This record gives sequence, C-alpha cells and structure tokens, in this order.
Amino acid sequence: MKHLLVLSMSLLSICSSGQNQPNASQPNPTQATASKAVTDQISLTWSVIEEKHLGKNQSLSVLTFKNTGKEALPASGWSLYFHCSPSFKPKATDAPVKVEPINGDLLRMEPTTNFKGLAPGGTVRVEFVAAGQIVNESRAPKGFYLVWDKDKTKGFTVENYTIIKPAHNAIGWVEPKDIYQQNSSIRDIPAEKLTKVFPTPAQYKETGNGFTLTGAVPVIAPAAFQNEASLLAAHLGTVFGQKPEVKTSGTGKAIRLQKKEGLGAEAYELTVTPQEIVVSATTPAGAFYGTQSLKTMLPPSALAKKQTSVELAGVQVKDEPRFGHRAFMLDVARNFHQKAEVLKLLDMMALYKLNVFHFHLNDDEGWRIEIPGLPELTQVGGRRGHTLDEKNFLQPSYASGPDVNNTTGSGYYTRADFVEILKYARDRHIKVIPEVETPGHARAAIKSMDARYERLMKEGKKAEAEQYLLRDLNDKSVYRSVQYFNDNVINVALPSTYNFLEKVTDELLAMYKEAGAPIQTIHFGGDEVPNGVWEKSPVVQNLMTSNANVKTIDDLWYYFFGKLNDMLKARSLYLSGWEEVGLRKIRTNGRLTYAANPEYVKENVHVDVWNNQGANLDLPYRMANAGYKVVLTNVSHFYMDLAYQKAYEENGLYWGGYTDVDKAFYFIPFDYMKSIKVNDDNKPLTSNAIFAGKEQLNPEARANIVGLQAPLWSETILSPQRLEYMIMPKILGLAERAWAQDPSWATNPESAQSQAAYQQDWSEFVNILGKRELPRLNYYAGGFHYRIPTVGAVAENGKVKANVQLPGMTIRYTTNGSDPTVKSKVYTGPVSEKGTLKFAAFDAAGRSSRVTTVENK
Repeated sequence: MKHLLVLSMSLLSICSSGQNQPNASQPNPTQATASKAVTDQISLTWSVIEEKHLGKNQSLSVLTFKNTGKEALPASGWSLYFHCSPSFKPKATDAPVKVEPINGDLLRMEPTTNFKGLAPGGTVRVEFVAAGQIVNESRAPKGFYLVWDKDKTKGFTVENYTIIKPAHNAIGWVEPKDIYQQNSSIRDIPAEKLTKVFPTPAQYKETGNGFTLTGAVPVIAPAAFQNEASLLAAHLGTVFGQKPEVKTSGTGKAIRLQKKEGLGAEAYELTVTPQEIVVSATTPAGAFYGTQSLKTMLPPSALAKKQTSVELAGVQVKDEPRFGHRAFMLDVARNFHQKAEVLKLLDMMALYKLNVFHFHLNDDEGWRIEIPGLPELTQVGGRRGHTLDEKNFLQPSYASGPDVNNTTGSGYYTRADFVEILKYARDRHIKVIPEVETPGHARAAIKSMDARYERLMKEGKKAEAEQYLLRDLNDKSVYRSVQYFNDNVINVALPSTYNFLEKVTDELLAMYKEAGAPIQTIHFGGDEVPNGVWEKSPVVQNLMTSNANVKTIDDLWYYFFGKLNDMLKARSLYLSGWEEVGLRKIRTNGRLTYAANPEYVKENVHVDVWNNQGANLDLPYRMANAGYKVVLTNVSHFYMDLAYQKAYEENGLYWGGYTDVDKAFYFIPFDYMKSIKVNDDNKPLTSNAIFAGKEQLNPEARANIVGLQAPLWSETILSPQRLEYMIMPKILGLAERAWAQDPSWATNPESAQSQAAYQQDWSEFVNILGKRELPRLNYYAGGFHYRIPTVGAVAENGKVKANVQLPGMTIRYTTNGSDPTVKSKVYTGPVSEKGTLKFAAFDAAGRSSRVTTVENK
C-alpha cells in the first residue's frame, strides 16, 4: 500500500500480479461451447518487445491470441477482463481490440470493428504500450477471464496463458558474476564456532561444559511462568516424541525457569551447565525469551526426526532487546491468508523474539474481520468475483478471478478466529495491533455499507440505513487514488462515519477482552488520500460553514484524526497510523510540502514511517525530532514484498528497490542514511548528493525511535509458500537488528576498522542462517518455504567459480544442459569443463534455488 504512492507518481507499472484461478461457475448450455472454446482452446501469450519504447519510460509488448480449438472466436459479443495498469493501451489507433479501465487494476478488453473473428488455428497479434519498465512478471497483465455479452453476469477464466521472458537483458538484470562478487567477502565459519543463540544476545559465553537433554528432563517453573514452561515442554515434545513433565518444584537434572528481581521487562539470563538449565527473569515475557533462546540452542536437525537425546553447549547468557517494538506487518486485504498461516507466522515471530503483529485487516480490495451487527462487511467486503454492480461482493483485484470462491480474493476471519489468533499471540507475548485503514484505502468498507444502506432502505428503515453510511450520496468530487480507484475514501464530515468507526472499535475491544489479550492502540491508517476528495461534497461544505476550525479541505484531515484521537483516548487507547497522521500540508506558491504537525505531538500518537525516499529521505528523523513516537518501517530496507534481486525470475515488486537479507542486517537505526548503499536500481551510490541538507536524528530524539517494523503487502502473494518465500530469510535480518545491541561497526561505518568488523559480523550472521536457522525452519512449526539464494558464478581463466550467500547450502552443478538435482555433482572448487554449466544451491531438505547458467568457453 504505502509503496504504490511512488508507483503511481511514475505511472506505475505494466500491471498487477496474480495467477489464473479455477472458476467454479458453469456456463449455461447456449454458452458452454463458446466459453470452452475460449477458456480452454484459446491461448494467450504475452511478451515484452522493447523497453524504453520511443526513448520514454514505457514498454512495448505484444499479446498474441491463438485459437487452438475447433470453433471460431466471433468478431464481437465478448469481453476479456484482466488486471493491469490503466496505462496499458493498444499501440495502434486501428487495433483490433480496445482497452478501458473499470476501477482499480481491473481493465476490460473488447473487440473493435477491426477484429474479424479468429478461425481455428488462427492468431491475432496486438501490440500494447504501457508506462514503466518490466523487470519481472509482477507487471505482466494477468487474471484474464471471458464474459459473453449474452450473459454479462458470468465470467470464465482463460486457463491457457503464457508469459515469455525477454530473450535479451535490456533491463539490466543481475548477472551471476554480480552475485559472485557480492558473496566474495563471506567467509565459511565452522558450525562449532558459531553463536548458539539467535538473535545475537547482549552477553554470551561458552563454558565448554554442556547438558544432555532428554524427554525425561522436567521443566520446573513457578506459577507465574507456567505458561512459558508449558510452551517449552510442548516444543520439546516434538523433539523427543514425549512431552516433558511440567512441575512447580523438584530436584535433580531439570530445566528451571526462576524468578529473579531487577531484570528488564523482556530481559533474561540463561545458564547451561552439566547439571541443569536455568532461565532467570523478572517477568513472564523475559522467561519466554529465555526459552526461545534455549530452543535456538537445540541442534537444527533435532526436529527432522524423533531424538532420544540432544547435546546443548554450556553457556552463560545475559540478554535483553534493544527495541521494545519489534514488528511484522501482514496485509490480508489485498490477498487473503488463512488463519493457520497466521498462527504459523506467530510461531516464527515468537522464536525470533518479534513482539508486535501489525494486522492490516482492510483495504480497498477486502475487509477481513467479522464485525457483529455489520454482516455486509464480510459478506460483501470480504469477497471478490465478477460483478456488474458490486452489490453482493467486490470486483476482482490482483488477478483473483471471476469466481467468488477463490480463496485469495475472498475470505475473512470470524470473530472466533480472531479471538483464537489473539489468544495464540498473547501466550507468545506478541501484541496484535489491528489496523482499520481510514479514510483512504477504504473501498471495501464503503461498498459494504452501501449494500447495508440499500438493504435497509428497501425495508423502509431510513434512519438505520444511514447510521453507518461512509459516503455522501450527493458528493460529486472527482479523484483517482494511487491504486486507480475513484471511490475509495470515506467522507469524514459524515456523523455516520464516526458511528461506524466507534462500532468497529468497540467490537474489536470486545474480542480483545474475551481473549484476555492486551491492547493499547488501534492503527487507523491515514495514508494516500488523493487530491480532489471531498471538494464537491455538500456535507463537507456544511461542515466548513458551521465549524470555524475547518476552513479548507486540508483541515478535514486534522478534524478527522482529532475526533479519532478523542474517541481512542476515551477508551484508554492511543492513536497509531502511517506517517501522514502526524503530518501537516504546507502549500506555498502551488507547491505542496509536508511538515510534522505539532498538534498531536503531546497526544502520544505513534507513526509507522515508511517513506524515506527522495525529498522524504529524512522524514522518519524529522518526525522523531519533532516529538513523535516513530516506528522505522523504511521501504529502503524493510519491505518484505520487494523482490530479493533485480532478476526476471524473482517475484515481487521493485518500485522501492530490492530487499535481500543484507539490507535489514546492515541497517543502522539511529543513523540509517549511512545504511543507504544502493539506489532503487540496486546500483552502488556514486554520490552523496542525496543526503545534502537532510535532517539527522537529534541525540535527545533517540528515545522517540520506539522500534522497527517489516511489512509484507500482499498484492503478489497468492499462496503460503510465496508468502514464506518473500519473508524468509530477510525478516531474520530485522529480528537481529531489532533485538541485538548496536554493533561496533555502526558507529563509524566508513572506517576500515568498521568495515572489517562488519564483514566479520555479516559472515557470522549468514553462517548462522545457513547452518542453523534455515535448517531449523525446514521443520519448525510444520516447516517454512524460505528462499534459497541463487548461486553466484563467474568464468575466469577457463574455469568457473561459484559461491552462495548462505554457507551450509550445497552447490550442485551439471555440464549437460540439464538443471541440477540433488543427485548432481557437488561443487567443491573451480570447474574446468567447457560449455553450458548450470548451478543451483540445495538446502538440507533437498529444496533448491533457481538455476544459474554460465557459459565456459
């Protein structure tokens, strides 16, 4: 979401991402033959012809229709719906098809009079121009489905669609030699020399005298730590096949959780001797993190099969986190993610000591939580499919397809689901911050309340119908959001808007109360409201006439969040939002700039600041210096949905650059501009001009940097496997930086001494990931589909050298043109065979990276 501001300003993209989904709808008999001919027997192929077409920031591509069936596609009477940027248009004025935008990323293609039909075996080739360059498939047109004019209520998915990778590297994709160079400074560190606790503890010492752990070793804990003891015992039960006994007292060999006064709120001490394992803490949270450290001390293979015993190194650990807010944000609105996957992610977060789950529950494309009394929110706002009026469900987005039963486009959490999630997080000391996106990015809520209004008006209940209405029915304002919607902003002058937000807030609070889960804040979004909103709304004009504090359209912003802030304070909560919540617009000679709004500084408003690009490079520090509590959510280092590399095969967006695991690792929270090493094209910075005049963080404002956050926006995420691939391992870099103390190299990163220290720390970090944590994640919580890095390779002096970012991975290769498998040769040194060599990295479970190809001539 946050990133699409930049996308729109550059005219975005070629397109949204997605995959074709099966359609459960059945055509009527008169349409069955024709629909089958198109959906099953007509193939579509799309490929890029030219980047920077006509010397502009645009691409020329071709979509080829081929009739592989036995019946003709008629010259008219049909439409193809698909998802793309509205800039996607036929190149020729006399093209056989035309394209028109519907709303958002949904477009419709129709035949023109120049389309003469498509006979069996025939093809039609249509060229298109669209803004932006095509780095990977995330910007390809997708989600094609057919609608016949005879019944425009039904859509039929086009199953046979192929995207062809461009033959030439006109876009500047990363090459194997580049990856090799990036990996060249990484040293292989023997596993026994690696720190056994992750993230890196504040104080760590190995004693050489370890402990032999078996399923018979009990866990002894006082009443205050019984929850933590039970969770630890449950995990050990998966290791040994039997759950250790949990007791309140006992002698002999044991794991002991004990209370020790005077430690920090999340601090712990861990001691492992031949006689016992002792976790000391003042609070249950501290005890919990001690047990998580103990879990990372277990051999990474311990979960691969049932163990009779495992050996733990003798250690003395004293530890506490650097930041109290260590967050991961999951967007479930753009594409939905099932409850089971959410619980699994909470397990991962807990293991790596992340303690805030920011739950992005609604957006333009979906409302994902049941609110008692407002059933339309999930009946309409929680479902997507082909529709002419959106009265029963929303239009498709991000290639979710015509079928309303598609489980990425449609889905929501019941009240019971959400309470279960809250309890699960509570037991693992994770705070769940719900996000109710307002006033922009609210289309799903608006359409849902429209449906409610229409239902109740038909029943003659006008007052009830208007109770939660979110738009002025007489508003003639014209606008277009950065995701291309023209109807996605709540009207903040309506009293019914506040009725709605109070209703949602109180129902959420009731769920937290039932779950016994803590809640201090609700996140109310606040970003990316486009110009033009509210300008022609009669209720807005009435408000401006009656309220002396609302003189301009801009003042509505402060009016809205002032009322939200008061509403939350009355419920003993504070307001959280994206940075715009704490910004004030300044208009000078037609130029718009933003400055921290002093009005909310003393109101304990917390802001997640994502935009540290361009003129906003220093925005997080400007807001912290002004007194706001800031969570660093920098797009430059923490956006999980950005592609790992500039490579065609790497899924993910790239409007804000590329984020591999190193970006979060080398982030310096209190001096992050020194962490900006590359531009958005992933090329090394050659000038410091971008930092000129930028505001640095004042020493006294360091306390206002409350933590770090990694968000995952879900536009391109259509499966649990893809979700896990995009998050891991790069979220482990954030976990390290949010928990571990400031590394020595962060103070003066330009010095030779600091650079040497960084290379040592980086080598240790990637060795820990490759040899301990990722092998663990093969099995932990059912196993995670993390990304395996691509092999770097270079041909020099007649030989090919290869390396990999994560030591511990096995590099295999072939010389016969086939892709490597787990049975292919293991790379042990430079390869002298000539011809086409293919390399891939394999993890301990036998999964592989994508293939790297090198010609050795």
